[in-house]
Amino acid sequence: MGNVKKRGDEEKEEVAGRGERGHAPRRQPQHAPLGHHSDLRVLRTAYRWQRRVATLTALGYFLVFLVLSACAPPVTTARVADGLPAGLLLALAPLPVTLLAIALYEHTARRHVDPLARRIRHQAEVDARREARR
Repeated sequence: MGNVKKRGDEEKEEVAGRGERGHAPRRQPQHAPLGHHSDLRVLRTAYRWQRRVATLTALGYFLVFLVLSACAPPVTTARVADGLPAGLLLALAPLPVTLLAIALYEHTARRHVDPLARRIRHQAEVDARREARR
């Protein structure tokens, strides 16, 4: 009776080069899983940079306008054209500056963020296809 094996012992027994149930071990992907991929960190950094550039463009102009209004009233009260004070032009300038900030946001998105997002999306599709085949 010394040769009698319990059921659990059979499952623990391994064939050389095979898993517990005699199947070949699963191949591990050659790249890190998508959730831990370094491209996500790069994408977050690029997106953060993009937001900062656009925000600082708009807020930077507004800060310049406030400083000029408070510290240099002669600049804002000076006449640019017949009856048109420089302060009025400076007050109306946020519209084109906002449009510039939007243009910068779009430019940096197309140049830096979108290619990274496309690459990560493509990698996710490849990973999904690999998982579907298993």
